[in-house]
Amino acid sequence: MNRPAAAYGFWLRARSHPGFAAGAALAALLLLAAALSYLWTPYPVLDIDMAGRLLPPSAAHWLGTDAFGRDVASLLLAGARASIQVGLIAVGIGLAAGAALGLLASARRGWVEEFIMRVADFGFAFPAILTAIMLTAVYGPGIGNAIAAIGIYNAPAFARITRAAANAVWARGYVLAARASGKGRWAITWQHVLPNILAALIVQATIRFAVAILAEAALSYLGLGTQPPQPSWGRMLAEAQTLMFDAPLLAVWPGVAIALSVLGLNLLGDGLRDLLDPRLASR
Repeated sequence: MNRPAAAYGFWLRARSHPGFAAGAALAALLLLAAALSYLWTPYPVLDIDMAGRLLPPSAAHWLGTDAFGRDVASLLLAGARASIQVGLIAVGIGLAAGAALGLLASARRGWVEEFIMRVADFGFAFPAILTAIMLTAVYGPGIGNAIAAIGIYNAPAFARITRAAANAVWARGYVLAARASGKGRWAITWQHVLPNILAALIVQATIRFAVAILAEAALSYLGLGTQPPQPSWGRMLAEAQTLMFDAPLLAVWPGVAIALSVLGLNLLGDGLRDLLDPRLASR
């Protein structure tokens, strides 16, 4: 089957997959909110109006205002930028480092594989929040440290998945034939192994993106991530916790935004897994 026909078949199956369709719609909504915030927001994001603080939702302020009189809808739109920025860069760091280590472990095997996998196991002992706390103690809080912490946290997971998927490819007949014909390990890795594990890496990257959004919100909630005055969903939750009885909706809006974003990316990842796996796609 040629590539245009295969792509057409993929989109036909994707349209009939409810989980993929819902996840794609929610992920597109997240991207649209971030892109829209660069061009337009109902009010300037950083404008403070103490006379209009804690207003309920109305025609003037669709989701109300916060303790500083800032428009909540504008903050939510701008907060999507931080989530996508952290997610893309952190997952990119984890994917690049983890995939490289996983491919190296699979290609070399022996003590090299064992050493890389034990380092990956050691990396699992340092979750993103703990790594961010250590980086903050040295360099101070900031979005850069949050990105580094989440990227370091993602790398071991990508290394293990890459190594497992690559080992399965190395055992296949066409790879054994390539080795018998005299091809080197690195040529086989780039020409045969990596193209055949890309689908698994794409699915995992989508799911880790959702984890990165949660981690960024948690770090910002603790004051270790995005710093004022830049908007962040996690910091909006932190600011709303002292106003639960005066303005409970202030905690609802960023919570709903985080939940829908994570749900959408998880559904998208699960849908991609079903559509890209030939055994599941045939069903």
